[in-house]
Amino acid sequence: MSQTSVKDPDYSSTEYLEKVDAYWRAADYVSVGQLYLLNNPLLRKELTAADLKVHPIGHWGTISGQNFIYAHLNRVINKYNLNMFYIEGPGHGGQVMVSNSYLDGSYTETYPSITQDTAGMKKLFKQFSFPGGVASHADPKTPGSIHEGGELGYSILHGAGAVLDNPGLIAATVVGDGESETGPLATSWHVNKFLNPITDGTVLPILNLNGFKISNPTILSRLSDEELGSYFKGLGWKPHFVEGTDPEKMHPLMAETLDTVIEEIKAIREHAKATNDESRPVWPMIVFRAPKGWKGPKGPADAPIEGSFRAHQIPIAVDRNHTEDIDELVGWLKSYKPDELFDENGTLKPEIAALTPKGDQRMAANPITNGGRLTKELILPDVKDYALDNTERGANEAQDMTVLGEFIRDVFALNDKNKNFRGFGPDETLSNRLNAVFEKTDRQWMEPVKKNNDALLAPEGRMIDSMLSEHVDEGLLETYNLTGRHGFFSSYESFLRVVDSMLTQHFKWLRNSHEETPWREDVPSLNVIATSTAFQQDHNGYSHQDPGVITHLAEKKTQYIREYLPADANTLVAVFNKALQTKQVINLVVASKHPRPQWFQASEAKELVDNGLSIIDWASTDNGEEPDVVFAAAGSEPTLESLAAISILHKNVPELKIRFVNVVDLLRLKKDDPRGLSDREFDTYFTTDKPVIFAYHGYDDLIKTIFFDRHNHNVHVHGYREEGDITTPFDMRVRNGLDRFHLTKAAMQVAKGYENKGAHLIQDMDNMVAKHNAFIRAEGTDLPEVEDWKWQPLK
Repeated sequence: MSQTSVKDPDYSSTEYLEKVDAYWRAADYVSVGQLYLLNNPLLRKELTAADLKVHPIGHWGTISGQNFIYAHLNRVINKYNLNMFYIEGPGHGGQVMVSNSYLDGSYTETYPSITQDTAGMKKLFKQFSFPGGVASHADPKTPGSIHEGGELGYSILHGAGAVLDNPGLIAATVVGDGESETGPLATSWHVNKFLNPITDGTVLPILNLNGFKISNPTILSRLSDEELGSYFKGLGWKPHFVEGTDPEKMHPLMAETLDTVIEEIKAIREHAKATNDESRPVWPMIVFRAPKGWKGPKGPADAPIEGSFRAHQIPIAVDRNHTEDIDELVGWLKSYKPDELFDENGTLKPEIAALTPKGDQRMAANPITNGGRLTKELILPDVKDYALDNTERGANEAQDMTVLGEFIRDVFALNDKNKNFRGFGPDETLSNRLNAVFEKTDRQWMEPVKKNNDALLAPEGRMIDSMLSEHVDEGLLETYNLTGRHGFFSSYESFLRVVDSMLTQHFKWLRNSHEETPWREDVPSLNVIATSTAFQQDHNGYSHQDPGVITHLAEKKTQYIREYLPADANTLVAVFNKALQTKQVINLVVASKHPRPQWFQASEAKELVDNGLSIIDWASTDNGEEPDVVFAAAGSEPTLESLAAISILHKNVPELKIRFVNVVDLLRLKKDDPRGLSDREFDTYFTTDKPVIFAYHGYDDLIKTIFFDRHNHNVHVHGYREEGDITTPFDMRVRNGLDRFHLTKAAMQVAKGYENKGAHLIQDMDNMVAKHNAFIRAEGTDLPEVEDWKWQPLK
């Protein structure tokens, strides 16, 4: 962060601040115009009903305060030559970034038809919250945005994810009044414990306390400055307060405060670099108090608009069909004195436009906000170097996640110079058996380290997993990806549900930016590893059992979703290697961390991952003919139990023709997926009418839905059926009908012509389930027949 003409008095002079005020008025004017106006954007003639939108949609409450902040951030960018971008945390305040990017020219550069004149302003106003136009929040179409305010709570996390490994970058992060009450935002104040003052950039939180949410006061706004100061000091921040309603007093106060804050940031960074001091600094933040709906309609004394919840959305009920208060709207718009701000052509006057930063220093044009342009591809190890020899099927026992940890360790090593790969997780990296990564890196942690009590903590590391918050970890990864870097988020499977809505919002961003925003470059994919799965939670029990994230993501537009269920380590490594090379998707990888038999050779694993699924010849007895029954498996335990069931069937009913299909890339089965199998291809695997016993890691309904769209409806799904307890691993499968005994029984019940032949085997399977139930209750472990079972080649 270099400094040019820091002592230049012009930046603090009354004359300069008057121009800042003029810029602020221009931003406010353009923001109000977007709410209401369809024509006559500069009121150069009488405003009539025909000039108004039929249905004004949007929000006003946070707009003026944010425009004020934005104007002053422009000022310090110029004064201190900053690399800064803006995160708009308050909800539907989309006019802020649209208005300011329009005034600094970056909007017109992105959308040339929206010219900086009267005609362009008219188009700008019309498109806001209008069919075929732009949203009322800062979505991907908005230049400079990497944070969409549709769901609240993630602004600080997104700022922190962006500044990781970006020293010198400042994320000016405006935290909304209502947003401050969400769980993720309250937790995210702790990101200062993970940001290194030498190797990372800076998050500058600006808490925008305007007092109200939709219809209620906000909690933090009712606290005194003393209470707020104590609160934020306790969280490790240095709060600076800016408060008032009078612009003449607020401008110099804000200017002085921002100068102080920027100089504090500069001093922290210079000290850390000069002394190699990586201890956690006390970063500054700003508490900004100004009225909700500032400088908007005042309203009557007994029902005020400015400074109340009534300013939240459309403060004056004026539209094309309701013009009773049109004079009040005109008075509001003219209070900004637009003729002083825009010339006869509708262009911002040059002396005001001169205040905006230039080129990439404009916050709406900062390259970091279109991170696909900055992406450096990862250097990846050779997958073959991690291959297990599985020539003897199932004889080799290994932990899939342990092998993946070795692969990820070497991804860290190969990309150490570029600093473009990180891992995130909620205190579960070791539990999830990624131990090997710590041979290369520590956990990044800025708090004191207690020798002998702590382990693997350091001020600089490629893993951030020392905070037990799925929101924090996933939120950091989102913008690490959106700013052009790569990474992964690993979590216990059931608690991925904590971030269901975050994954949904990220999916929407990816879809919108890819389909509707051609100027945005594709970004590295969000890679999610789900482990500690439902079928192996014997010591945690029912509370830790929920594979529903698979169904949740599969409901989205699957062009942007990949769901992988590898059955062994070779397949898992091949899957992750592929995931790290993708862009603009969410990759969900469901993996086992427990010791498991290993099935596929490296070449077979590659074929499985490349194709998404495969007929496994060595576990099939149909010999290329039409099968009597098809076994399909997706996931680690489903594969194990399917193979065990096939071995039972082959031993007892050798004439039964079985086809075994292993599915890794689950969504290739969906007909509406762009990569989905054609009906003809689908039938090649599953036939058009033969019974399919589908052993599946998740809830049954997804597989049933997939087959509903296909020719073959003769599918019998054995997945997770919401049965669980603290019990043995095999009993979890028995409880949900996913075990070898239930699968064998099901095959005998549905294979045509085997109803009578299979009667004795069905009875044997019932007896085995009863034996199992008695044994685990007596011994506390699984049957020797289960624990000692080994695959025998089919003859």
